Amino acid sequence: MKKVTGLGGVFFKCDNPQGMNEWYVKNLGLPTSQYGTTFEWRHTDNPSIKGATAWCTFPQDTKYFNPSAKPFMINYRVENIVALVDELKKENVTIVDEIAEYDYGKFVHILDPEGNIIELWEPTDELDEDNEAG
Repeated sequence: MKKVTGLGGVFFKCDNPQGMNEWYVKNLGLPTSQYGTTFEWRHTDNPSIKGATAWCTFPQDTKYFNPSAKPFMINYRVENIVALVDELKKENVTIVDEIAEYDYGKFVHILDPEGNIIELWEPTDELDEDNEAG
């Protein structure tokens, strides 16, 4: 079973998220909004299918990374999140929450051995050039 299929996003805490976003716009050209930015890319084995990786700043007092005390969170793209969570439970990996489902995919949070929060994301079917499910 394939587990991680790619990087879904990088999220980090900062003192001034808006100021940080503005710095990244000015100095590195990231087209940020209040939600950060999204990098679009194409699947290597099927370039007609698009994927995306998110980059986002969060305020220092965000609870979104809890229970981790670390100032960052990595999101990994996965296939078959339900089966993966079952495997992780068998390996005694800390599962922070239940799988949540949204229009854009399924999510669950786990902790690595050093207490880093990891967000696992199974995207909904990605779109090909004609905006049809791929």
